[in-house]
Amino acid sequence: MPRHSANAVRIIGGRCRGRTVRFPAAAQLRPTPDRVRETLFNWLGQDLTGLATLEPYAGSGALSLEALSRGAASATAIDRDPKLVAALIANAKLLGLDAGLVALRGDARALLGRDARRYDVVFCDPPFADDPWDWLLPACARLVAPGGAVYAEAARAVEPAAGLALAREGRAGRVVYHLFRSA
Repeated sequence: MPRHSANAVRIIGGRCRGRTVRFPAAAQLRPTPDRVRETLFNWLGQDLTGLATLEPYAGSGALSLEALSRGAASATAIDRDPKLVAALIANAKLLGLDAGLVALRGDARALLGRDARRYDVVFCDPPFADDPWDWLLPACARLVAPGGAVYAEAARAVEPAAGLALAREGRAGRVVYHLFRSA
C-alpha cells in the first residue's frame, strides 16, 4: 500500500521503523502526521524503554505502536470502534509488539474514570469535533506518573489542567500539539 494512503501510517522510529500499518476507515479518524509524531518523540526522547503509556482515543493506534517500537514496556490503547481495536491488535501482532499492547474497546471517559494505574506518558488525540478537554486533561493529570508527560493534540491551543505544566507546543497546519509535564 502506498505511504500516502489515508488508511495507513508508517512507524517512524525504533525497531519497527519504516514499517507501514493499515487500518479501516472510520469517521473522524485523523492519525497524527509523521512530522508531528517525529517532533513528539524527539521531545520525549527516542528511547521509551520500560515506560507505560496510555492512549485514550487510539484510532489507528499509531502513537501506541510507535511507543512500543521504541521500547515501551506497555501501551494501553482505548477506542470505541471494534474494527479499529481489532486492526490495532492485528498490527501489533504483525509487528511483534503484541506482548506489550493492552487494547480495550470502550468509552474513554468511562474507562479513565475507573483506571487507577499510573502511566509515564499519556497520548491524547481525540476527534477534533469532540473537544473533551474540560474532563480529559484533569483525568490524565490524575493518571500520569510523577515526572511523566501528557501529549495533547487539538484543533486549538489547550490549557494545562491542575497538576500539569506546559513544556512544549507546536503547530502543523490545523493541528496544535502540546507536551505537558506533571508538576
